[in-house]
Amino acid sequence: MKRSIEVTVSPAGDIQINAVGFKGAGCEKATQFLEKALGNCVGRVRKPEFNQKQAQQSQQKAGS
Repeated sequence: MKRSIEVTVSPAGDIQINAVGFKGAGCEKATQFLEKALGNCVGRVRKPEFNQKQAQQSQQKAGS
């Protein structure tokens, strides 16, 4: 699944940030800059994906 960040602003000015396609704490890391720029965070809802582990990628180089 492709990862994205959705930002919704209500007519009253309330802002909702939704991280899509992230697993584990990656969603909080991805949206941290927006929360900091927009000010106080009133609440946070963690989706079931938060409790899933992120897939780790590793690379290995063959020796010469």
